[in-house]
Amino acid sequence: MNYIVLDLEWNQCPAGKAEENSSLRFEIVEIGAVKLDETLVLTDQFREVVKPQVYHSLHHRTKEIIALRAIDFEDARNFPEVAQDFITWCGDDAVFCTWGSADLTELQQNLAYYNIPSPFPFPLLYYDIQKIFSIVYEDRKSRRSLESVIDFLDIPKSIPFHSALSDAHYTSLIMQRLTPEQIMANSSVDYYQIPKNRRQEIYLSYETYTKFVSRPFKDKTQAMRDRTVISTPCCKCNKTAQKKIRWFPVGGSNYFCLAYCEKHGYLKGKIRLRHQRDNLCYAIKTVKTISLEEAYEIREKKEVLKLKRRLRRKFNTDRNP
Repeated sequence: MNYIVLDLEWNQCPAGKAEENSSLRFEIVEIGAVKLDETLVLTDQFREVVKPQVYHSLHHRTKEIIALRAIDFEDARNFPEVAQDFITWCGDDAVFCTWGSADLTELQQNLAYYNIPSPFPFPLLYYDIQKIFSIVYEDRKSRRSLESVIDFLDIPKSIPFHSALSDAHYTSLIMQRLTPEQIMANSSVDYYQIPKNRRQEIYLSYETYTKFVSRPFKDKTQAMRDRTVISTPCCKCNKTAQKKIRWFPVGGSNYFCLAYCEKHGYLKGKIRLRHQRDNLCYAIKTVKTISLEEAYEIREKKEVLKLKRRLRRKFNTDRNP
């Protein structure tokens, strides 16, 4: 088994969203990766610039962030050639690690655009080192920038940031401040491929929470009527917990609930509804144990939302008697 620490740089339509290619919003222009063995020792590296085929000039934000110039693309190869070499370099026993959650999704989107068969399994589990750093060193919720974590850990900054290989290298150095056990206990799931049916629905269990990824539904109303989606099994014992506060919406696509397990106490449920490329929606549900104080916060959040809705209705009635 090898860890493949991946970083991508990508470009977007320089003319803005109105003229972007809807099939490829972000075009990969550089792939960088380092390979670590099971003990987190670096054994190899990969880096190649990719010649743009969709957006031939760089977006102004891309120019500000990445260390690439027009001359770097002159002798570059096209994405299909580079991607095939990268896939071969990764090998059959690759475990992918990234800084953040976007790289593998964008890699699969670029593969699909060029009709390149995906080498990735379903479900695609990977390791988000940004998230794992927060779990091990901080509060589980914060998400620091790569450079700020390098500073926090007093790792020497020997090469510039914002090139694919250098950022992959820095991510690997942060991994070396973690243990393989800390990494492997905190996988993430990539959502580019989602379950096609109920049999494929994803159930993951972690130390403090569980995660469920549903099959697609035609809309959020259908999703929130599905018994599996709205169930609240305890994340510790998997027994059905009693609802104290039923699912209520916060914003357009998030729902929360409060449940209680006789053995493990209060549980917070959260559902995020996301849309697929074909406008179907799917649910990502987490259930985690919480303190009594956090349970009161959920109750208060619902009461505040209820009051806001009441005031909004009154305002509309007063405006339109």
